[in-house]
Amino acid sequence: MGPTEDAGLQKETLASIAKRKTALKFVLMIGVVSFFADFTYEGSRAITGPFLLVLGASGAVVSMAAGFGELLGYGLRFFSGRLSERTGEFWPITIIGYIVQMAAVPLLALAGNWQIAVCLILLERIGKAIRNPPRDVMLSHAAKEMGMGWGFGVHEALDQFGALFGPLMVAFILARRGDYRLAFGTLLIPAVITIILLLIARFVYPRPEDLEAKTQHIQAKGLPRSFWIYLAAAALVAAGFADFQLIAYHFVKDGVATKTWVPIFYSIAMAVSGTGSLVFGKLFDSFGIAVLIPLTLISALFAPLVFLGGFWLALIGAAVWGLGMGVHESIIPAAVATMVPANRRPSAYGLFTGTYGLSWFVGSAIIGVLYDHSIPAVIAFCVIVELAAIPLLFMVRNESKSAN
Repeated sequence: MGPTEDAGLQKETLASIAKRKTALKFVLMIGVVSFFADFTYEGSRAITGPFLLVLGASGAVVSMAAGFGELLGYGLRFFSGRLSERTGEFWPITIIGYIVQMAAVPLLALAGNWQIAVCLILLERIGKAIRNPPRDVMLSHAAKEMGMGWGFGVHEALDQFGALFGPLMVAFILARRGDYRLAFGTLLIPAVITIILLLIARFVYPRPEDLEAKTQHIQAKGLPRSFWIYLAAAALVAAGFADFQLIAYHFVKDGVATKTWVPIFYSIAMAVSGTGSLVFGKLFDSFGIAVLIPLTLISALFAPLVFLGGFWLALIGAAVWGLGMGVHESIIPAAVATMVPANRRPSAYGLFTGTYGLSWFVGSAIIGVLYDHSIPAVIAFCVIVELAAIPLLFMVRNESKSAN
């Protein structure tokens, strides 16, 4: 190799390293935004179940409201994903979604009945639906340069650590004042910080798509077969995963934990989720989709632990539930990005998360109705539906091996 070729190779290597560093900085910046966003809305989600109980809602109302929220939160992503793909306006759509979401949470302090509270809970989910597909696409461009699993895992870890501290602050307020409304009102502070940091990120990184090295993609008429099988598996996982609002409702209703301890349980779940995201991300980059198989088996254990256990078993169950959430929020979106070309990611994410949300809603509705009649039936439904996803995950793994 001559001096000119050697210098060219060295220059290319330095450029690649610089791009990876920039990609990492972008992921960390969006991760900090997500830290404060999750501080806000996960702080509220830790207590909305007991808050609805105080306002007179039934178990079925709590579960169906939470499930319908997830339906909106995931289902509307199909439209925001398609819109961002058509327009290429990733930042404006993301910013609008964050503003809607961050406004809805502190307004819960003013809710006079459970109907108004449910509307605000749904509005918060709508905001998340608007902003997630374009944000995840921007993240995928950066994550491509540092490993999809690791990129999404780092972001999700920061995200979930915000979800750890938000409920802890809420627990502190409830322990000192016992006032749900004060807790919701205090969350206005991290909500404002979220929007400020988001606008700074928009200014510093106006075109995140430039972070990914451009490759030529062969245009196909549809999404690959592995995507559809994976979508079916993820739908089953979502349907069998109970909302924490119902779990928290159960804890307070059955005296498993006090209203002060419930957000602490949630914080522990989020700590497990955030830590797990980092580990799962690395494992995904090393072993691919196969890591979802044992993780799905383990996370299915949350149901008997949270619904049958006393204080300590329920606490372990909350941690297992958090492990499942870490899988949902890190590996699942990372896997989608590896199955489809960059130009199809917005619509693929929208379709995937829309189906995911519909499945979550249907599952939550069934779980809510079963809860008011039979706890064992709730446990059986959750475990059976979660485990039904495993054969499909084996199929996706085999498809991936064949493609390689």
